[in-house]
Amino acid sequence: MSERETERSVSQTVRAQLALRDMILSGRLRPGERISELQAVDITGVSRTPVRLALVRLEDEGLLQAIPSGGFMVKAFTERDILDSIELRGTLEGLAARFAAERGVSARSLEPLKECLADLDQLVRQDPISVEAFSAYVTMNARFHAMLNELSASAPLIREIDRVSALPFASPNAFVMAQSALPEAHQILLLAQDHHRIVVDAIENREGARAEAVMREHSRLAARNLRLAVRNRTHLELMPALALLKSSAE
Repeated sequence: MSERETERSVSQTVRAQLALRDMILSGRLRPGERISELQAVDITGVSRTPVRLALVRLEDEGLLQAIPSGGFMVKAFTERDILDSIELRGTLEGLAARFAAERGVSARSLEPLKECLADLDQLVRQDPISVEAFSAYVTMNARFHAMLNELSASAPLIREIDRVSALPFASPNAFVMAQSALPEAHQILLLAQDHHRIVVDAIENREGARAEAVMREHSRLAARNLRLAVRNRTHLELMPALALLKSSAE
């Protein structure tokens, strides 16, 4: 296979992976629903080999489960599954913050993070916060976390953070849009922003243990958001992926 053909195959695999993931997380593919290679080809418009690789990748992410008779099935998750994934992500992000603080970050390298922090400050000052503002927050928050992780200067650690963040509901923004409809929304955003501010200060002052502890605590806001989202199921249109969550009675 030529280099060009290899690049095309990789591109098609990513395209199929993203399309199928979106269908699962948007609720168009339901827990327990079976997906065959041929069905995935029809859905994505991508040939069988890239589709096969995409299905395996989604199995690695935990969204699909291989069926012994062939094909894959959309998985459902317990609340404990999700809480464990959130805790794992927080542990890794805490380590990234500690690395950044202990290894030292120049004022120039820290400046983009501070600028992002200032942009987030402007958003969270709004009261009430509109759904549009929450949407903008999702983008900025993802940027803040990515820049923070980059400051660790640890390629293996960043790779593992990316891997765990791809687990269902584990990313920093997993429950932000569902949270936007809740009465506690503004209070939670203010607390999250306070965590952001403290971790930047800790990194600047080379306080590794403090930076790590704050980021681990910060991740637990996602666990709080999960419980609130589950309790307030009247706004499922903002979080259709909650359909993947098993009820406690199951």
